[in-house]
Amino acid sequence: MSTDSLQNKMDAAGGALAMLRASQLGPYVFPVRAEFSNWRDEQRAWRETVALLDLSLHMTDLYIEGPDAYRLISDFGANSFSGFGAGRAKQYIACAPNGYLIGDMIAFGLTDRKVNIVGRPTVASWLEYNAAVGKYDVSVQWDERSVTNSKPRKTFRYQIQGPHAWRLIEKLNGKVFGKLRLFQTTSIKIAGREYPFLKHGMGGAPGGEVSGPHEHGAEVKAVILEAGQEFGIQQVGGRAYGSTVVDSGWIPCPLPALYSGSQMQSYRQWLSAASYEGIASLGGSFVSESIEDYYFTPWDLDYGRLVQFDHDFFGRDALEQRAKGPHRKKVSIVWNADDVTSIYRSQMQPVGNGKYMESPLAHYASYPYDQVLNSKGDRVGVSTYVSFLAPDHAWVSLAVVDAEWAQPGTELAVLWGEPNGGSHRPMVERHVQMPVRVRVAVWPFSELARKEYRPAGGA
Repeated sequence: MSTDSLQNKMDAAGGALAMLRASQLGPYVFPVRAEFSNWRDEQRAWRETVALLDLSLHMTDLYIEGPDAYRLISDFGANSFSGFGAGRAKQYIACAPNGYLIGDMIAFGLTDRKVNIVGRPTVASWLEYNAAVGKYDVSVQWDERSVTNSKPRKTFRYQIQGPHAWRLIEKLNGKVFGKLRLFQTTSIKIAGREYPFLKHGMGGAPGGEVSGPHEHGAEVKAVILEAGQEFGIQQVGGRAYGSTVVDSGWIPCPLPALYSGSQMQSYRQWLSAASYEGIASLGGSFVSESIEDYYFTPWDLDYGRLVQFDHDFFGRDALEQRAKGPHRKKVSIVWNADDVTSIYRSQMQPVGNGKYMESPLAHYASYPYDQVLNSKGDRVGVSTYVSFLAPDHAWVSLAVVDAEWAQPGTELAVLWGEPNGGSHRPMVERHVQMPVRVRVAVWPFSELARKEYRPAGGA
C-alpha cells in the first residue's frame, strides 16, 4: 500500500495510535548550540538577570498573502479578530469540528493583506490545506524550520527575557517605550535600523521579541550581546530552551485532533506521510485505544478565555457545546525529590532500572503523555512536558487534570515510564515503570511570570 499520505500511512500501520507509538522520532529538536555556558546558569538568567533566546531556527513560518488572508485565518481561528490587522499579533487557536484542539501558533499582521503564522508546523499545515481547497484569494509561502530546510531562514527572531530585559530593550532602542500590552507590537531601533518588536513573555519572565531579515541577524545579535553585558546577559542554548515551556506554563505541542473523524479525512489524505504529523511519536505511561483520549479542548489548556463566538469559524458548533463544561484544568506539578532520586538510583543496579530522566528535559517523544493517578490508583489526568528547573531545585511538569484534583497542594502521583518494558524506539531503553509522588502547584510556575505577564494564571 502506498504511504504517500498521512491517511495511507495510518491505514498501513493499523491506525493512528499504532503509527504514533511506532514512530522512531524523538523529542522536538532545537537546532541551536546545546549550551553557551551551562544550562543551569542559562535557566537562572531569565529569572535573575537577562537572557537572549534564539528562535530563528526551530519554528515554522507560514506567510499568507492576498485579499482574503484575514478571512482565511478568521474562518479557521477560534479567537476574535476584531481589531486585528497590520502591526498586531495574537496567539492563534485552531480547532477540529469535534471541538478539540488542532494547535496554536502566533499570528502576526504584517500588512493589510499579509499575515505571518509562526510556531510548530501543525496549524500552518492546516491553514495551507484550507487555502488550497477553499475559495480564498491568497498565496502561501513556507519558511520551514531548519531541521527540515537546507536553505537559510527568511527571518531572524530573538527573545530578550528576564528582570533586566526591559532596561536592555530600552537601551537598545535609545528611548523609553510607551506602555505596551502583552502581544502588542511596535518597532525598535537597533544599530541604526528599525525592526518589528513584540512584547512577549516566555521562560518565566517578561520581555520582548525582535525580528528582521535573516542577513541582519548576526549583526543584531552581536549588538544585543554587547549592550547586555552590563545587565549580565546570557545566551540560552538548546538544552535550557526547552524548559521555558514548563516555567511559563505553556504546553507547546498537544496531540492535534486530526487523526480521527470523517470531516478531517480529506485533510489526512492531503497531508504528506512525511509531514510532522506523520512522523511524530507518542510516548509515556498513558495508553488508551481511543485517539480521542489524547486530545485536549481549549479549556483543558486555559485557552477557553481566548475562544470568542463573535464570528463564524470551523468547529464553532462543537465549541459552543463544550463551553458549557465541565472542563479539566492545566496545572504545574512538582515531582517528589526522593522518588526522582530513586529513579536515578535504579540506574546503578543490575535490574529494575527506571526510565532515565535526561536533564534538564526528560522528553523522549514528540507527544509525552504520562498517567496522573490519585491515591486509589485512578487516572485523573495526564502529565506532559517535564523539566528540571535549577532555580527551584525541582523537577516540574505541566499536567491536565480533572477539576476536583487541581487545587494547589493536592497530592497525586505520576507513573513514569512505558508499559511492557518500554517501546521499541531508539531513544527508549528497556526499563520498568516507577511511580513518582507529585504535588499540584499553580502555573506559570515562575512567580515572576505570574506577577508580570500572566497574572491571571494558576490552577
